[in-house]
Amino acid sequence: MEQLLHHLRTLGFIEMEAKIMVELAGSGPSSGYEVAKRMGVSRSNVYATLQRLSQQGFLQCSTGEPIRYNMLKIEELTRMISGQMKESLSFIESRMPRAQEETPPFYHVEGERKVLDTLVREMEKANREIVIDVCREEAALLRNELEQVESRGVKLLWSTDGGDAAMSRYSTWPSWDNGSARDSSITGRKFSFVIDRHWCMLGMRGEDSSKTVAMVTDHPVMTELLLSHFTQEMVLYEVEKDIGSELVDRYGPHYEEIYRKYVGADIQDED
Repeated sequence: MEQLLHHLRTLGFIEMEAKIMVELAGSGPSSGYEVAKRMGVSRSNVYATLQRLSQQGFLQCSTGEPIRYNMLKIEELTRMISGQMKESLSFIESRMPRAQEETPPFYHVEGERKVLDTLVREMEKANREIVIDVCREEAALLRNELEQVESRGVKLLWSTDGGDAAMSRYSTWPSWDNGSARDSSITGRKFSFVIDRHWCMLGMRGEDSSKTVAMVTDHPVMTELLLSHFTQEMVLYEVEKDIGSELVDRYGPHYEEIYRKYVGADIQDED
């Protein structure tokens, strides 16, 4: 009984209204005098409450004297309340004043689960294209989600560390074996995603999942930088396919002679 009254109060009925509704639901059609007598409360309070509930449509009342009140069928009552609540919620959602939200242009996400959840939520909104620059280990973590996105017609553009079979300008899946990425002086593997040329995430995944961190932004400058980097990688990849041997002969296997001009002479040769 008390739980039923509690839920009726939660729906907006005051204490007397809730008790009278429960009383009528159990006893059937009754006059105000009968309801007051069974409940042991003031008839004036009961009459006023019965009239109010009747005007609101929650009770039916007979003609003649004495007027007898009856509850709506439970299914009708709940349907009526549900419709009123939906109408009110819709009105509040559309008319409630909204302060101008100031979303930070860059924000930080930490921890592998949070990073992946943030990325997956945004991928589910993708309409046209996702530009992906990852190592194969990170790509494998998102294989199912990316396959679902691609099945919706979203184009996936890959730049993936792991050899010729794992890099393509077009919507082609990289190989999904367990090959290792190149060693780095930085602990972790870098990754970036650009979704619909608007939203982007740039981060690093550590061996310890708690050390995975990412920066998220829709700032156009960062989006442009990541897209430019991706394009340069793809252009270089195409050039290497065409004249790779000539480049190696002239500049070395990883173009150290060029790199030394801009980042110093202490570049370590990679195997």
